[in-house]
This record gives sequence, C-alpha cells and structure tokens, in this order.
Amino acid sequence: MNIEKKVWPKYFQAILDGKKNYELRLADWECNVEDTLLLKEWNPEIKGYTGREVSKKIKYVAKFKIDDLFWPKEDIEKHGLQIISLE
Repeated sequence: MNIEKKVWPKYFQAILDGKKNYELRLADWECNVEDTLLLKEWNPEIKGYTGREVSKKIKYVAKFKIDDLFWPKEDIEKHGLQIISLE
C-alpha cells in the first residue's frame, strides 16, 4: 500500500541526508511492513507543500499506548519520550 504523509522541512532534510531513518506518528492510520510511505515536505510557515518528496519502504512498525509502556505515566509526562535510531 502507498501512504502519503506531510513532513516539516527540518525533518524532511534529515531524512534526505540519511540522518533520520524513523518516523514518530500518531497511530490514527494503518500501515504495515512493506508498505511505501511517500513523505511530502510541508512548510508550516506558508501552510503548503514545497514540492519535494521522498518514498521510503516501511521495515518495522511498533504501536503502543502510554499506559502500556514500561514506565509510570508520571515519569513519561515529566521527562517525555525519545526515539533512538540505530545504525
């Protein structure tokens, strides 16, 4: 399946540069391994697309809810979460 999503410029450029190989998204849509994610650069200042796009194949999907995580909700609210990309 092909899925289109907006990406802000600083994140889009990091993807193009090969520095960012993950996406953190609200799980309000369905995606699966082997789907193709078409990422379209969106500039929030002009509220429009820049015309740059990149396609990436989905290799892994993890979905979770805050209450299902290992850490207490209070700790998550205090410290936040981070996603770590591994090479």
